Amino acid sequence: MIIVDTALARRQAEGNPIRVGMIGAGFQGSGIGLQIMTATPGMRLCAVANRNLGAAIGVFDQTGVAPERCDSQAELEAAIAAGRPAVTEDAIALARAEGLDAIIEVTGSVEYAAHAVLAALESGKHVVQMNAELDGTVGPILKARADAAGVVYSFADGDQPGVQMNLYRFVAGIGVKPVLCGNIKGLHDPYRNPTTQESFARRWGQKSAMVASFADGTKISFEQAIVANGTGMRVARRGMLGPDFSGGDPGAPLVPIEQTVSAFEPHLDPAGPGLVDYVVGARPGPGVFVLGTLDNPRQKHYLELYKLGKGPYYCFYTPYHLCHFEVPTSVARAVLFGDPVLTPRGGPQVGVIAMAKKALAVGETIGDFGGYEVYGVAENMDVVRRERLLPIGLALGCRLSRPVAKDAALTFDDVSIPDGRLIDRLYAEQERMFAQDRA
Repeated sequence: MIIVDTALARRQAEGNPIRVGMIGAGFQGSGIGLQIMTATPGMRLCAVANRNLGAAIGVFDQTGVAPERCDSQAELEAAIAAGRPAVTEDAIALARAEGLDAIIEVTGSVEYAAHAVLAALESGKHVVQMNAELDGTVGPILKARADAAGVVYSFADGDQPGVQMNLYRFVAGIGVKPVLCGNIKGLHDPYRNPTTQESFARRWGQKSAMVASFADGTKISFEQAIVANGTGMRVARRGMLGPDFSGGDPGAPLVPIEQTVSAFEPHLDPAGPGLVDYVVGARPGPGVFVLGTLDNPRQKHYLELYKLGKGPYYCFYTPYHLCHFEVPTSVARAVLFGDPVLTPRGGPQVGVIAMAKKALAVGETIGDFGGYEVYGVAENMDVVRRERLLPIGLALGCRLSRPVAKDAALTFDDVSIPDGRLIDRLYAEQERMFAQDRA
């Protein structure tokens, strides 16, 4: 926020706000829109695209603004040029519309989002997204497309992966080598589904399948995978270590995050690429943490003086993540400074594979993330490739061509994949581009 707020204030004073279009108007999209319109000087939410137009209108309704409905790219461009807030059902038209500096993608989809993000990048717009599912499946190839277009492709600050990357950069910036980036969870049960999470979802105005993907480990697997792809880190084992200090009781007292370091320590290698992981039952939740180390005895002396302990591993943490509140700052970093919050540094290091949530029969179709058929776990890409494991980001909509036992990893040979999907073409292109990583 420091430096960014000054730059935004300058844009506001100059009457030259950053012009933003947003694709998606769900729970997070609504919050992002509210934040831009009420708390972000120097930035203007010009248009919102959503398949349900009423939700897009609702984003502007929060501040008493009546947006103009636009059914074509030309209509959108006219509204943007005139400074009239606009809504549309056509995400591709918004992604391609002239007059916008950046697109925020916040749909939570994969295939639909891939089309929109690619259109935005090809149209020369920066893209900031809160879509770990898309990024964890084809983020590296989207980053390559962004580089070719001379724009920024980035995950957003505020959500846990972005907060981890900020902390990683801080720790590295003070001369401490990060050896683990971690996420703090309150619950992990791979068998949660939309039925078990329905009441919680209803309370907070969220979709039950999406909430189930938080509980069953799919979401955190995607989040840690994209941190790995942004840092070059790996996972210690399939599914990560994920030590649980709650004893399986979500109501158990939380353990200070510093007291969990011993659970990771046997797996840490200061000379290696580092690990991504998570912990259950620790505080401060839902924060993030980074473990780091350094060799200089004098600097160790200072860290002990500053109450970080004797080492060899030091625990740094951020006690919260504020999701939509910080997304506009991510947009400003991209547009004003060319600085991505979190973006793949090359080929994928970690993928998220589909595991059977129950015994799957021939002919069953895999539904949503957080659905009834599969859950996602993180795995190193060399294993994913060697065993032909099925990325869960490609699994949605696939039909089982042979039975799979509960808790078994699905492979490409277990399913038939729908024809004509962009997400499959992008994944194949990504694998070809980074074929050298197979060596």
